[in-house]
Amino acid sequence: MRRTYLSLYYLAGYLLLAGILLIVTGQFAMRLLLSNGEYGEALPRLLGVVLLALGILIAQIIRHRLEVLYTTTLVARGLILAVLVGLYIYARDPFFLVLTAIVGLGVVFTALSYLIDRREARP
Repeated sequence: MRRTYLSLYYLAGYLLLAGILLIVTGQFAMRLLLSNGEYGEALPRLLGVVLLALGILIAQIIRHRLEVLYTTTLVARGLILAVLVGLYIYARDPFFLVLTAIVGLGVVFTALSYLIDRREARP
């Protein structure tokens, strides 16, 4: 599961970075992600705390090489992708497309890595 393990660094990286940026800069970080909506200062910072907490959990999955949770990260991100697409349809805010691309890239990277690792592990 070496490739899958390495693919999770992308996930942890964007969660930790985005979390810190949203906590520190609030609405400014939203604009960097092409948001055209007005979410105030509190909501982006709340989102930042949630992303930071998730990033810490993913970092622990990486640190402890918890292979049993690798597929769980894919399922969770699949749900996130569905909601992001729905939010884009509802709000028409490009912010949700940017997030869909970021999360989607990670899902593709982890899924392909997982499939290759599983294929190589077969006798």
